[in-house]
Amino acid sequence: MYSKMLQIVGAGLALSLAGMPIANAQTVEEFYSNNPLTIVASAAGGGGIDTYVRQFAPFLQKHMPGNPDIIITNMPGASGMTAAIHMQAAAPRDGSLITFLQRNNLYLPLVSEVDVEFDPREVNWIGSLNKEAYALLVRSDIEAQVPEDIFSTPIKLGATSYANENRVLPAMMNEFFDTQFDIIPGYDGSPAISLAIERGEVDGRMIAIDYLMGFGIEKPWLEDGQVQVLLQTAMEPDPRFPDAPNILEFTDDPAKRAVAEFFLLPMEAGQPFAAPPGIPEDRLAALRQAFIDAATDPEYLAVANTSGADPKPITGEEVEDVVGRIYEATDETLAVVRTLINPPS
Repeated sequence: MYSKMLQIVGAGLALSLAGMPIANAQTVEEFYSNNPLTIVASAAGGGGIDTYVRQFAPFLQKHMPGNPDIIITNMPGASGMTAAIHMQAAAPRDGSLITFLQRNNLYLPLVSEVDVEFDPREVNWIGSLNKEAYALLVRSDIEAQVPEDIFSTPIKLGATSYANENRVLPAMMNEFFDTQFDIIPGYDGSPAISLAIERGEVDGRMIAIDYLMGFGIEKPWLEDGQVQVLLQTAMEPDPRFPDAPNILEFTDDPAKRAVAEFFLLPMEAGQPFAAPPGIPEDRLAALRQAFIDAATDPEYLAVANTSGADPKPITGEEVEDVVGRIYEATDETLAVVRTLINPPS
């Protein structure tokens, strides 16, 4: 369908590109006609991030001036921070590389006890493919059957790492909303949690709604009534689950809302792309325009919808606004957040 082929190479190529000269004298179209565009996926091949990149890349190529070859490379590590740090510190600053980051990269530098050499305010945000919402998914045969039961009935939830949203969100709700979640962290990825639900080891999990409706193996269980969604956590709830209230509906306390919104704000830029600082302004403008044109392309939307996604793209300027709002958090809010995402020493 497209005249240029997508090339898939190892992460080493992204590093080698750092030495390429910047050809500022060229027009945007001339530059991208003569140079490939590398997209770095901040996770290993085969997962959700990798899949989204490979779905999206042909459409970005279609809308870029010069229709450059697209090179996709994976740079996993530290929940996206490895790719983020490389992009800011070592990637070429000529517009030839962009990175698909992870939403926790927007806030971890503020609250991690580990020194993170990445500042999301210093890079050039290209846009985000979606706004995310999380759901509380539980087996239909447990005692908790309506949303209000989460405040009175213990619910055993599977989770992965300590700082992952599938643990942090219910931990935050226990601390500030008096929910009764018994969180079991340490599962090795989403499939392991799904198996634990199927075996009855846990009652449910927190799960991204697009993942649930697309790649998650729980979708057939939802369709035949084996599981149900009791609650959502998002700045704006997903209309696909109108009977599941948003956690923000359960408080008017400004301090509680501030902590909850710190975790929910990054979901407004749930699938963010960024470019290094210092790239030429005309190429940044071209990347941003091509991104939003590709993300709203009816052909891309059709492809995304086949995998269960409900794309809600936002511009690079809107991602910048999300980052700015995150960095407005008070010291009091940040202190609380640090206790929730950093394991006890």
